[in-house]
Amino acid sequence: MKKGNMLIAQSGGPSMVINQSLVGAVLAARDNKGIAKIYGALHGIQGILNEDFIDLKKENRKTLEAVANTPASALGSVRRKPTPEDCEAIFRVLLKLDVRYFFYIGGNDSAETVHIINEAAVKAEYAIHCFHIPKTIDNDLRENDHTPGYGSAARFVACAVKGDDLDNRALGGVKIDVIMGRNAGFLTAAAALARQDQDDGPHLVYLPERAFSVERFVRDVKSAMKKFGRCVVAVSEGIADKDGTPIVAKFTQETDSHGNVQLSGTGALGDLLAKALKERAGIARVRADTFGYLQRSFPGIASATDALEARLAGVAAVQAAVDEDVASGSVAIKRRPTKKYSAEFVVVPLRKVAKETRHMPDAFINKAGNHVTNAFIEYARPLVGALPPCARFEQLRGREVR
Repeated sequence: MKKGNMLIAQSGGPSMVINQSLVGAVLAARDNKGIAKIYGALHGIQGILNEDFIDLKKENRKTLEAVANTPASALGSVRRKPTPEDCEAIFRVLLKLDVRYFFYIGGNDSAETVHIINEAAVKAEYAIHCFHIPKTIDNDLRENDHTPGYGSAARFVACAVKGDDLDNRALGGVKIDVIMGRNAGFLTAAAALARQDQDDGPHLVYLPERAFSVERFVRDVKSAMKKFGRCVVAVSEGIADKDGTPIVAKFTQETDSHGNVQLSGTGALGDLLAKALKERAGIARVRADTFGYLQRSFPGIASATDALEARLAGVAAVQAAVDEDVASGSVAIKRRPTKKYSAEFVVVPLRKVAKETRHMPDAFINKAGNHVTNAFIEYARPLVGALPPCARFEQLRGREVR
């Protein structure tokens, strides 16, 4: 590889720490003599096709650090799967700009995009390093122990459910929180981190990894009401029936360019479950909230571990491409087998990460399929960090305020 320019872009759903990866990669590239210009494409591959760029070498260190600590995608994002014609057009732009290093920050669909571009580049014998930098709050990238974005979104979920539990304790009834997660339940499972005491919510947790039955759901809630006098439920937006059809799919047919059914941005699932409880369980006070897009880009709540690892993932991608001269790949986070939490960054083949998703391990889900195990709590806690403590009067422990 001769000395050349670098292009970096962001794709898919934003996160609280995606800009840490962007800035980590940019600063690493600015310190490397093998990279001349650093282009930032606006709105992913759409920006490449439109030749819509900014010069990231012109931004000063103070601005870059401020952007790093700002949630959402600073360069803008896109959901677009490149066609063969797109790849040809992208190559023409990359050749014109003399781009030899291409970095794309995103989830599994973004990894698929990098894989498609890289395969086309190999076929065309175009000398370029193509790297995927991981990001997804769903935590469902294969080859990774966890992904940048997850720890911060999980922290938001845990804090929100902790507050909801206090609200529910004060007013009673049932509270349903619908949380992001199409095929993997990692984010919904993080609600369990909200629990301080045995009677704290969430009392029930439903994940996409287990078939969902409305009848069983009603029985579970009635049982929790009998035991606790109230019930807080965390449920994934991607829960599906025994045939694998998402419960909410009957309410929407909207899909993106990668074929994913639109699940977020609607309160249909929460309304459906609330209605079922009112009609079948005779519970008068049932409330439902859909956390929706708030989980992705909420300021001031990022996990310190998540922010650091997101930064290091960007650095690792540039180091692998330039210093180690790796042709292509996806940066993956691996947890070291040490007593105290620590992680390392490795490069894995793009095809092992592209498109396909991973799921919650069986060891993380209880036998009844309506909550998580201690194994999950131990897995997630170091990624999320300590939560704000909450207290109540000692004389009220074991009693419900009515």
